[in-house]
Amino acid sequence: MDIKVLGPGCPRCEQTSDIVRKCLAEAGIEAGIEKVTRTMDIACFGVLGTPAVVIDGRVKCVGKIPSKAEVQCWLQES
Repeated sequence: MDIKVLGPGCPRCEQTSDIVRKCLAEAGIEAGIEKVTRTMDIACFGVLGTPAVVIDGRVKCVGKIPSKAEVQCWLQES
């Protein structure tokens, strides 16, 4: 599973990364989380707002901190 958190490294992006990490641990899923901070790299995903979450190449969330329930659902889908 390939997970990316897109954002400049602001507190909202860090909170998003923490939520994703906790959900992975609770589900017993081993996956690395890549932080994408460069504006041009973020734009390549078609994302204009951050934080954003990309799982296996699919943009799941843009411009908001996802809830734990949302992340758990995305992990089950993948």
